[in-house]
Amino acid sequence: MIRRPRSLSSIIFMSRWLQAPLYFGLMVILCVYVYEFGIGLSHLVTSVNKLTETGIMLLALDLIDMVMIANLLIMVILGGYQTFISPLNLQNDPERPEWLDEVNAGTMKIKLALALVTISSVHLLRTFIDPSNKDFYVVMWQVVIHATLVLSAIAVALTDKLMTSSHTS
Repeated sequence: MIRRPRSLSSIIFMSRWLQAPLYFGLMVILCVYVYEFGIGLSHLVTSVNKLTETGIMLLALDLIDMVMIANLLIMVILGGYQTFISPLNLQNDPERPEWLDEVNAGTMKIKLALALVTISSVHLLRTFIDPSNKDFYVVMWQVVIHATLVLSAIAVALTDKLMTSSHTS
């Protein structure tokens, strides 16, 4: 039996697997965040008697920030793999995240934009609470960047809504 050579389109389609090491790299970054979270949590617990209420709040915001970035990494890893490489085949898994059923490139963009806005919100809150942040320009630029992220998220959501409504009509 003679096998015919793969067509160019098959080779191009198989190239999607070149992204798999990138998602593995994101899993390594997630491990680094878990490690850093553990160090931050142990620092908070061991020095709780020496910290002010503001100090505790700032350390808690740092930990929340790490968790939110970890959530962002999970969204990108699972959603990106499912959308761009191959189905995860987790239909019967009771721990399967519900949002994974609705993942496509448009919803991924919206979820990522909202995650970035939320992470930016935590950074901005930390800046407002931290008594050492008195530099007007640092605060101003953080507000400008946050506002830009909010406007970008709104624009992405509106664009996706317009595109999906034009496909259904």
